Order: sequence, then structure tokens, then C-alpha cells
Amino acid sequence: MVTWNDSGHVTTLGIWGRGDIVGQPLTRQHPCQVESLTKVKAIATPLGHHSRYWQTLLLRHLWHQEDLLRIIHQPSVLESLMQLLHWLAQRFGQPVPQGQLLDPLLTHQQLAEILGTSRVTVTRALNQLEEAGKLIKFNKSSGQWTGDAQFALPPRTLLIVKKA
Repeated sequence: MVTWNDSGHVTTLGIWGRGDIVGQPLTRQHPCQVESLTKVKAIATPLGHHSRYWQTLLLRHLWHQEDLLRIIHQPSVLESLMQLLHWLAQRFGQPVPQGQLLDPLLTHQQLAEILGTSRVTVTRALNQLEEAGKLIKFNKSSGQWTGDAQFALPPRTLLIVKKA
């Protein structure tokens, strides 16, 4: 879910996945737009219906936003980006012995908007993380995996290496 100001600056309000709730009643931001990066099956659920169910969903919604707030307030863009990638991998990735596989549905520009920085800065930070061996990515131009990938990974996938 995103909002933007008069000059077009985009602010990401959250990133949600399967089982999460989103919608206009959960934000006071206008304008506001929900963007889907994958196929979505949405189910309308009236507010106040099944109060225990709603309590759980609202708490999870709050915790996700709290996680993002903590991530974007790290002392450096590099640390924020690494924590964001770990958070995304934990929520949407697939565990493997070396770390987490993450299909990067977000562009460098979208990652930059989440972190409040530029696309160029995110690209440089991703390259630094790759050089440090903290992530392994697929090089589209060469058709090869960077780093020490000893197993086959599908195209457009990142391997987020386990934290030391």
C-alpha cells in the first residue's frame, strides 16, 4: 500500500501477503493505493465480524508496520536494505540450508521508495552486499549466478545468506 504527496514522492505504508488484511479503513492517508505484485484473491470481511479473528489480524498488521518502521530507521542504508531483505525473505522466501531464497518482486526503485532513498543508492548497496557475500543473485546478461552458488536456483531469485 502506498501514498504520495503533491510533488509525487511515494511513501510505502506496508507490504502484506497471504492472510493479511489491507484496505481503506486501516489508513488515514489520502491518496492511498493498494498495489498487487502477484495474483491476489481478495475476500471482503465486514469490520467487527468475528472479533477474535479481527484482533489477531489487526495485531499482525500493526506488527508488520512496526517492523518496517524499525527497518527504515537503521543508521545506514546498507543496514536498512539488509534488514529489509531478511524481513522479506522471512515473510515471503523459501528456507534453504545456505539462507533464504527470495523471488525479487520488488524493483530497485520500489526498494528505494520503501527505504526513503534513491534507486542508485539501493543498486550500489545491493552490489556491496553481493561483494561481501551476503547475497547471491542471478546475472541476467551472463546467465550465471554470482558468488559461490553450489546449487541450481531459478532465474530472478536472490539467495539471502544466513546472518553470521
